[in-house]
Formats: sequence, structure tokens, C-alpha cells
Amino acid sequence: MPRQRYERSKVYCHFVLSSLIVHLDVVSTFSISHGAPLRNVMGRSSYLAGSSPERIDGESSMPSQSSLRRRRFVESFFFGSTLLSTSSPLITNAATRDPKTGVLFPSVGEIESSLPTEWDENDNPFTSSGVSSFSRLDSSPDTIFYAEPRFVEHVDAQAVEAMTSYISERLLHPGDSVLDLCSSWTSHIRPSSARKLEKVVGLGMNSKELEANSALTEWTVLDLNADKNVKLPYENDSFDVVMCQLSIDYLIHPLEVMKEAARVLKHGGIIAILFSNRLFLTKAIGLWTGSDDIEHTYTVGSYLNYCDGGFINIKAEDLSSRRQKGKEDVIVGDPLYVVTAIKK
Repeated sequence: MPRQRYERSKVYCHFVLSSLIVHLDVVSTFSISHGAPLRNVMGRSSYLAGSSPERIDGESSMPSQSSLRRRRFVESFFFGSTLLSTSSPLITNAATRDPKTGVLFPSVGEIESSLPTEWDENDNPFTSSGVSSFSRLDSSPDTIFYAEPRFVEHVDAQAVEAMTSYISERLLHPGDSVLDLCSSWTSHIRPSSARKLEKVVGLGMNSKELEANSALTEWTVLDLNADKNVKLPYENDSFDVVMCQLSIDYLIHPLEVMKEAARVLKHGGIIAILFSNRLFLTKAIGLWTGSDDIEHTYTVGSYLNYCDGGFINIKAEDLSSRRQKGKEDVIVGDPLYVVTAIKK
């Protein structure tokens, strides 16, 4: 039987506070100390961390109509079609709370079931999203934040191994040309797999990190947040695979970036967005910082569906390490998820 839980009651006060901070723009920059990432959150090539409160969605601290429609869809998989208010107890199979964020982990199958098989334009969550959905606590140029190289992993060893195994053994195939968006000092490709690829192109923020990435055959420094009309420096239909690891939550123009990713992807090619719930609070967008993992998955799927890039067959998968606890397989350590799609 599913267990009853109050999924958001514990973090709701943090959600309201963060919503006010972003909406009123009280905090525009943070003083960022140099050092290794704190272990309770993560990002790909950054170093300040903080835990995430509740959702910031549009101009109001309460969910938009699109958000409510999406929540109705997600909830219908687990406890029927009745819409519950955000203050009502939610029914779920999850029983394990993430010790680092306080948010309940998804149960087995919840991530895979969080995306619809058919998408409705009326449910586009971005048509009514306000500026605050893509605002950040630190709105200073990313070139400042990423100026110093950080040669560290930002998820734990189990998540790193899961990511490396997925990319090397399942995502990539011999002869593939690969674009690693938001790349850093590692692309998590085993050397034995990298040698069989046609090319691996990295696009990131720090030249020293990219130079150190032995999997890359070429690389470019480009700030994807600098211009809404972002243009990737590659020809149409250039890559068999486009992947983005642990960075989707930092893009302030995600729809535009995903559309560009589709442009440079070959027809029939695959895009893979890997993410966790560890983040650098000051640089993550408001839409992401207050959401749980099921909402993160829906957000990434929505980016791919509503970016007008021609993506089809959008699917999600839970790659997290799990172990038996009672009658459940629960997530151990840092979670890891992937959303994939095919360019038609």
C-alpha cells in the first residue's frame, strides 16, 4: 500500500522565503568563497553550494495553472485523478527522505512515470512562466563565477560510476560524433569507449578544465547564458549524440539552448540530459531550486518537448544506486536521473 506523506509541508516556509528573495531581487549577488564544493549539493564546475527550498514558479509563490495541470498529471499515476491542493497530504510510495535536502526520494518507477506519452500544448508550463522562473540569486556574469578551474566531482562516487557506465556502455556507440554541452575536466567516458568515437567536442566555461579533459578531441569556451539568442558554433546535423551532465539547472535560456542542440544533432540522433538534485543555489534558476526530483524530470522533459526542436520519444530513467530497505529499494547516496529524446 502506498504511504501517506506531507511532501512539501516541511520545506514550504523555505519556498516562500526564497520566492520573495528572487522576486524582489533583494539579493543580486553572493560573496563566493573559493574552495571545494560542499557535499550537500552539487554543480558541474562550480564551488559554492546550498540546499534547495520549495518551488519558485512564475511571478507568484503559488503554483501557476500550468504547474497545477502538470501536478495533476503526475499525481494521477499514483493515487488517482483527484487534484490535491499543495497543502494537502500527498500519497506516494516514497518512504526515504534525502538526508542532504530533506526532500523525499522518488520510489522505483516514479521517475519513469513522470513524463506523459503524449504532450499537450495547453500544458506548456513556460507560456505563463514569469521572469523569476529563470532568475538566480547570483545574477552576475557566469564568466566571473567559473573563472577559476575546479577539478572536482560534484556527485558522490556511486553517482559518478553510474553516470560513467551509462554514458560509456549505453549512450555512446563506436563511430559516434559527440557534443558535450556544459563540459568540464571530465566527460565521464571510459578511455576504452572514447577511443572508438569519431570525435568528442566539448563546450564549457573554463579553458583549463577543458584542456584537462582527455576525452575531448576539440573544445570551445562559450557562455550559454550570455545571450538569449544563443548560437552553438557548429553546423547543422553535426552530431550523433548531444549530452549535458549536471548543468541543465543553471541554464537561464534552456528552451533556446535545447533548440540549438536539436539543430546541431543529426536526424535520428539522441540527446541525453543527466541531472541530480545537488546544486549550487546561487546559480540555479528559480524554477529548479524549489522542485523535487519528479518535478525536475518533468521540467527537463518539457524543455525538450516545448523547445520547438523536433524532439520525439522523450523518456526518463532513474539511474540512482539503490539497496533493499524493508519492502522497498531505496536510493543510496546522491541520486542520478536522465531524460533522453530523439531528433525526428
